[in-house]
Amino acid sequence: MPHPFPHDFRWGAATASYQVEGGIERCDWAQAAREGRVPPCGSACDHYRRFREDIALAATLGHTMHRFSVEWARIEPEEGRFDEREIMHYREVLTAIRAHDMEPSITILHFTLPLWYAERGGWEHPNAPRLFARYAAYVVERLGDLCTTFATLNEPMVVAGLGYVRGRWPPFHTRAYVRYLRALYHMAKGHRAAYHAIRAARTSARIGIVKHTVAFRAAGKNPFHHLAAWCMNLLWTRAFMSLVHHSCDWIGVNYYQRRVYGDTRALPYTDMGWRSDPEGIADALLQFKRYRKPVYVAEAGCADASDRFRASYIRDTVRGMRTALAQGVDLRGYCYWSLLDNYEWAEGFEKHFGLVEVDYDTFERRVRPSALLYREICRTNGGVVEGDEYQEP
Repeated sequence: MPHPFPHDFRWGAATASYQVEGGIERCDWAQAAREGRVPPCGSACDHYRRFREDIALAATLGHTMHRFSVEWARIEPEEGRFDEREIMHYREVLTAIRAHDMEPSITILHFTLPLWYAERGGWEHPNAPRLFARYAAYVVERLGDLCTTFATLNEPMVVAGLGYVRGRWPPFHTRAYVRYLRALYHMAKGHRAAYHAIRAARTSARIGIVKHTVAFRAAGKNPFHHLAAWCMNLLWTRAFMSLVHHSCDWIGVNYYQRRVYGDTRALPYTDMGWRSDPEGIADALLQFKRYRKPVYVAEAGCADASDRFRASYIRDTVRGMRTALAQGVDLRGYCYWSLLDNYEWAEGFEKHFGLVEVDYDTFERRVRPSALLYREICRTNGGVVEGDEYQEP
């Protein structure tokens, strides 16, 4: 019989401020859109005004936690000037989440930088870690009575890789490897500085980081494939985690792809062009067992505009998480990405990850059938679903 989930396991979905809120103009991504380098975000999903509706909808779908981010460019629009009105807005968001008996999880920085911070060099500036830590401590000091779980950064290696190597995201540098390493080191340093600043501000806060993990492994016995997988796991996951894991109370894992050397399986592809391998999440999670920390799946989902395979994707993700639990990973929760269709960064609004479809002209929400399958998973704590023999006692 498959391994059961802990009785207090949390199920939910995630969003990120710039991708859903709308009306954020004083950040590096909005500036890049004005320059024609990325698609404009505009009103996005109008979530800033419709958050109560969206949170209530998540509750009807059986969610027991909700991960979201706060927007630095709103909270500190100018260096050293904090906007109390925006803090009050996020307090209202937290109050709405609590009112629906969901556990909130806040990501303090999900990619976008305030324009003033980006213009002075972003993560390359020598003072970048200190300035980020000051902002993080302020957020937790002001919101920590309504939320205990905070992630400092989301996917730092993705930010550095797409911004300094591939040149697709701000600050749009290509093959700038020294700058890539400097920015990545400053993000790790910023996480550590934020951890200590937050701990000084609120001892009750549980602080983590969210790491995007591509799981590498080898099929068969080819020793070169096994060596390649070991090296890639070292470079992609363990090297960065060695800089931050001591300053973590928990670890968030984002999973979208597994790369198996020597793999001959004919796997389908998501609308992002990624091979769909949801059960591979077990390999991703097992990368973090060594740190002996509670682990949350902060994101895992698929782009599927027609909703053809999202239900099976979620079901197979749950099976992969069970495998990780059975092998000793201290897994505490799962957030599907994403609650809503949203702005998917350089892809604009073309990709559809949401459990809930959004009409960007009318902002009408429509629950997809896959969300109802996920509701049953939430209701039964990972229990019986179509094609699955496991039943929760």
